[in-house]
Amino acid sequence: MPQLLTTNAIITCPHGGPGTTTPSIPKWQINGGFVCVEQDIGVLACPFLIMPCGGYKLQSMGLNATKIDESKAILVTDFNQSFTGLPLLITETHQVIDQSTPAPIPAGQQAPPQSPALTDLLAPVVVVAPPSFPFKITPPPAPLPVVFTFNLTANHPLQWILTLITVPSAPTGQHFDLTHGIPGSVTVSPSGGQWTSPSLTVTVTMTPPFVSSLGPGNHQLYLTGVSQRGLSGHTMATIPVTP
Repeated sequence: MPQLLTTNAIITCPHGGPGTTTPSIPKWQINGGFVCVEQDIGVLACPFLIMPCGGYKLQSMGLNATKIDESKAILVTDFNQSFTGLPLLITETHQVIDQSTPAPIPAGQQAPPQSPALTDLLAPVVVVAPPSFPFKITPPPAPLPVVFTFNLTANHPLQWILTLITVPSAPTGQHFDLTHGIPGSVTVSPSGGQWTSPSLTVTVTMTPPFVSSLGPGNHQLYLTGVSQRGLSGHTMATIPVTP
């Protein structure tokens, strides 16, 4: 069973930056840490200075019924992201679990057993080929489309998210949600983020004009897979762009 999330939790972004959560309703403590609720804000000390993850806003997946002043309590297994769209790694050390269910339980009856999807504590596995696709803006040779193939596996999948982080030579970068692709520039097949079968292949094709528009830099393409329990796995491909 999942633990409740508190302000004592160890929260990190994919770059290893630690997070600090500010409780909006500091009423319930576990081992000195306040229980977190939906919409609580956190700050990430992300070391990736060109495009830092910045922080996060906690969201509930609605898999429990516990509330504090009508705000949903967050579970450790609820999937959450940084402001840049990257998955958070969350670890708790206390032993307080939440056995509540969204559906009400009739008086005098025990809660039904959880479904296999909600007892599955194996994170999705995501791999990509090739891991890097170098791109030269000025021919020769003539620029080719940049193509990546992501393979995802999970026993009880829910969704996937595709995020591009630009890492230019300039001081700051940008981030884009490419889950639905960009018409005429980025084709994602299949697109939309739905994931219903245990194995899925997602192919991403970027046109030369789009990649050229990113400018020189070592750009990063993340694909994150999420299970019905909320656990996630991700991988990153790079696009080294030269003039």
